[in-house]
Amino acid sequence: MMNISLRLRRPPWMVDSNGRRMTSHFQWLLLTFILLYLMNQVTSEKRGAPRDLKCITNNLRVWDCSWKAPSAAGHGTVYEICIENRSHSCYQSEKTNTKIPALLPGDHEITINRLYDFGNPISKFTLNEKNVSLIPDTPEILNLSADFSTSTIHLKWNDRGSVFPHQLTVIWEIKILRKENMEIVKLITHNTTVNGKDTVHHWSWTSDMPLECAIHSVGIRCYVDDPHFSGRKEWSDWSPLKNISWSPDSQTKVFPQDKVILVGSDITFCCVTQEKVLSAQIGQTNCPLIHLDGENVAIKIHNISVSANSGTNVVFTTEDNIFGTVIFVGYPPDIPQKVNCETYDLKEIVCTWNPGRPTALVGPRNTSYTLFESFSGKYVRFKRVEAPTNESYQLFFQMRPNQEIYNFTLNARNPLGRSESTILINITEKVYPRIPTSIKVKDINSTAVMLSWHLPGNFAKIKLLCQIEINKTNSVQELRNVTIKGVENSSYLVAVDKLNPYTIYTFRIRCSTETFWKWSKWSNEKKYLTTEAIPSKGPDTWREWSSDGKNLIIYWKPLPINEANGKILSYNVSCSLDEETQSLSEIPDPQHKAELQLDKNDYIISVVAKNSVGSSPPSKIASMEIPNDDLKVEQAVGMGNGILLTWNYDPNMTCDYVIKWCNSSRSEPCLMDWKKVPSNSTEAVIESDQFRPGVRYSFFLYGCRNEGYQLLRSIIGYIEELAPIVAPNFTVEDTSADSILVKWEDIPVEELRGFLRGYLFYFEKGERDTSKIRGLESGRSDIKVKNITDLSQKTLRIADLQGKTSYHLVLRAYTDGGMGPEKSMFVVTKENSVGLIIAILIPVAVAVIVGVVTSILCYRKREWIKETFYPDIPNPENCKALQFQKSVCEGNSALKTLEMNPCTPNNVEVLETRSAVPKIEDTEIISPIAERPEESSDAEAENHVVVSYCPPVIEEETPNPGADEAGGASQVVYIDIQSMYQPQAKPEEEQENDPVGGAGYKPQMHLPVTSTVEDLAAEDDLDKAAGYRPQANVNTWNLVSPDSPRSTDSNSEIVSFGSPCSINSRQFLIPPKDEDSPKSSGGGWSFTNFFQNKPND
Repeated sequence: MMNISLRLRRPPWMVDSNGRRMTSHFQWLLLTFILLYLMNQVTSEKRGAPRDLKCITNNLRVWDCSWKAPSAAGHGTVYEICIENRSHSCYQSEKTNTKIPALLPGDHEITINRLYDFGNPISKFTLNEKNVSLIPDTPEILNLSADFSTSTIHLKWNDRGSVFPHQLTVIWEIKILRKENMEIVKLITHNTTVNGKDTVHHWSWTSDMPLECAIHSVGIRCYVDDPHFSGRKEWSDWSPLKNISWSPDSQTKVFPQDKVILVGSDITFCCVTQEKVLSAQIGQTNCPLIHLDGENVAIKIHNISVSANSGTNVVFTTEDNIFGTVIFVGYPPDIPQKVNCETYDLKEIVCTWNPGRPTALVGPRNTSYTLFESFSGKYVRFKRVEAPTNESYQLFFQMRPNQEIYNFTLNARNPLGRSESTILINITEKVYPRIPTSIKVKDINSTAVMLSWHLPGNFAKIKLLCQIEINKTNSVQELRNVTIKGVENSSYLVAVDKLNPYTIYTFRIRCSTETFWKWSKWSNEKKYLTTEAIPSKGPDTWREWSSDGKNLIIYWKPLPINEANGKILSYNVSCSLDEETQSLSEIPDPQHKAELQLDKNDYIISVVAKNSVGSSPPSKIASMEIPNDDLKVEQAVGMGNGILLTWNYDPNMTCDYVIKWCNSSRSEPCLMDWKKVPSNSTEAVIESDQFRPGVRYSFFLYGCRNEGYQLLRSIIGYIEELAPIVAPNFTVEDTSADSILVKWEDIPVEELRGFLRGYLFYFEKGERDTSKIRGLESGRSDIKVKNITDLSQKTLRIADLQGKTSYHLVLRAYTDGGMGPEKSMFVVTKENSVGLIIAILIPVAVAVIVGVVTSILCYRKREWIKETFYPDIPNPENCKALQFQKSVCEGNSALKTLEMNPCTPNNVEVLETRSAVPKIEDTEIISPIAERPEESSDAEAENHVVVSYCPPVIEEETPNPGADEAGGASQVVYIDIQSMYQPQAKPEEEQENDPVGGAGYKPQMHLPVTSTVEDLAAEDDLDKAAGYRPQANVNTWNLVSPDSPRSTDSNSEIVSFGSPCSINSRQFLIPPKDEDSPKSSGGGWSFTNFFQNKPND
């Protein structure tokens, strides 16, 4: 490379006041120089100067430099290349490149010129290592091979490390291409180190597709990574591709064949055929096709699952054929687990193991095991049994003489992998003896035997630890350990002592080593009966006097096996008095009772048991019984399976205590069993298999003195109390109107099943078949309960009951064990006569009192009752007489009938009246105009009153002057409204004395009209003045009321008294009575007069 540099300095004289002018001259000089240089370069090129020097290196030793020749250079031009910093380092070359030794780091000046061509310029370049490229030579593949069974490609090449001056790292890049279109399927890097020598490298790659399926090509290139080289580093060129060659087989079309792969792997199958493949499937699953070169296809299976023992089929289908293969999917062998090596006889070592996880591979693909011992270098292979039922994994290794330490390695291998497990053992500590056999027993004496057995194996160099199991009937198992020296003949003897005479024993034996690894299995049982011996103790005896007191009954218990020491043949019973012994009888076994006829003297009774060897020591008991007057019967309850009895210590008891018990329900003599307790004891627990819950037992405690036995305590008790099984029988002794007397009986002891604590008596009202006492313990309020705890009480009177009422009675007994069943009956109390009388009299008295009170109230309130229910003026709305003129009132609009107008009461002072109050008759009304009594001074004094009145509503009418004149100048007379509601009639004397009261409303009875028309006119005027007049014009009435005077007197032409529809009408509302009917007098009785207040009353 050529570098051109110019160094210009500004002279000192340019830094003066003329600096600006000098700078301008300098710029012109610089431009002129550059222009001359460029012209020189153009001229040089035209004359052919070399240019563009470039250098590369392949091995870091030699640089290969090249340049571009000038266009004028011809054939045969020779170049001279010189390195200026080296003396005489010039090279000549007829080519445009040359190789020079690698230069040291730094800049170096290179000159290149053409020789024999004068006038040509010399090219100068500056060369540095940084400008040099390191490009290794193209690698060469030495060999490319393939393992088609495993689809693996093996590559071999030379790194040419000898060309490099020192050790450095080389990176290799390998590419694998597939199919005819050279599709890259793998590109990997491989690092190596070169150290100055040629090295052949190997590399393998397993294809995910069988190599038979498509063409596979391999290429390689390298990259030298030298940290000391500062130039550029580049990859070498790719080596020429090499292909995998495979000759097709006419038989096989599907690859791979019978492949064994790991579970969960991905695998590719292909079919190489000239036919078109239609479908492919693995097992029962169809798979999509992948098209390869030509008609070849492939399928890819992901995460494949375990196959069956016979494998999984892969099938490709064409139009004419079916091609396929079988694949086996499983696991590599697991690490052998629980590896154990031991010996049975110190002759052969057996190693067992657990294979772990199943591999799912069988047949030739199954796991093979090899046991290798490293100290001896020996090994054994595991041989499988064809079609094993329960395959056991074990290998036998013959022991080496004088070798105790063994180091075993167990190797497991199958097509998918291998595993191993190791174990180091001292075989003398891993002895597991076989089962002892041929057990024999031989007598030594009645308490010792000799055991012999056979144990296979050579145990002469070690000691054995054997365990003997000794069992006998109704006894605890006993184990005895014995240590014996091993022998070669495998026969062993051991003496077993401390046995019981005449006892059946069962022996078993197992053995191990003294260092102990495992017990052998137990041998078969061996039963043996020891010989007899003299009984060790006399029988346990007791005596009872007969009920008549004449005979003494002797009882004894059979001797236990461990005391009898043989079969008891008979018992000898004797008695002694004053040191004189008399043998009474010999009782054969199994009789355990003898009855002796003795007097009341103090005899000593002896009982001796005999077997084939001899007699037992005698058992003695005194016949005399010391009386005890201070004796009470006590109660006790057991705990669990027994009952605890306690007593106070008594130093006078010299021999022992005897506790006797029996079932209380049995007849005398009460003898069930007894137990002897040492004299220093103060308590005893009585247990027996014959005890039953709910059964009463009697216990008797006897103390033994020198002169005999004395009864100390008498106890009745239960092992466990239960509820009674029956209810007490009860009857009703007496009933009354308010009480019931009940009586009951005791429950038998055998049915009580516990100590009676009381009775519960329930009663409630209820009829038979309707009342059921449920939930007696629930506390219902309608059930009355009485708890009877006085056991001597047998009667109960239930008081405060109701007469003639049915009661439901229930009686139950209870113990501490629970409540017994119930018994019930229904009882009806007697009728209560006093209550019946009271029940009748009370309603009668109440009725009388209510009647009297009602009469008094009615009498005192008679005025209010009369005014309320029977007023003098009826309600017109309730009057049926008005219904006859209903059509008249409805047809004439001018008639204002039954029109209720508002009435505001006013008070009017009445100064005088025109006439005296007429006398009121029951059957007629006397007009005030017809009868006018003479005015008197007494009446005038009383006529000045204030009355209330109701001004009538008067329709607008044409004033009648005649009527006004008829009134004259007299004052208006008003009728007191209040007097209208006092209908009672007074005698004529009273009416004359009370003119104001007589001016009230007159009953509308039949009023015969005898006056003239003029009198009627005057009366009409009077009516107007009196305020009682029709509410319509009389002249407008066209119809005649049936009860009017005109109807009664056809010749009279007097107008009607008023409208029958008007409340102001004086027309008769009550039909007239017949002329022949008698007229009622004021003194006659009527229902109305019953409510009238009369002053004379």
